[in-house]
Amino acid sequence: MRIRRILAAVMATAALAGLGLTGAATATAATATATGVVTGALTPGECEQGGGTVDWATNTCKGGTGDGQMVD
Repeated sequence: MRIRRILAAVMATAALAGLGLTGAATATAATATATGVVTGALTPGECEQGGGTVDWATNTCKGGTGDGQMVD
C-alpha cells in the first residue's frame, strides 16, 4: 500500500512537471523563432519599441527588430 502511494505521488509530480515544460516550450515556440525574431503580427507600439516605423500603406513594420512583420 505504501509503495502504491509513493508511486502515485511520483507519477503525479512527473505529469505536472511534464505539463509545465510542454507549456513553456509551446509558449516559447509561438513567440520567437531560432533567430530571435518575433513571429506573427505586431502592434504598432511593438514595432516602434523595436526601433522600426509602421508603414500603414502595407501594414508592415519597416526597420528595427520587427522589420517586414505584419502590423495589426
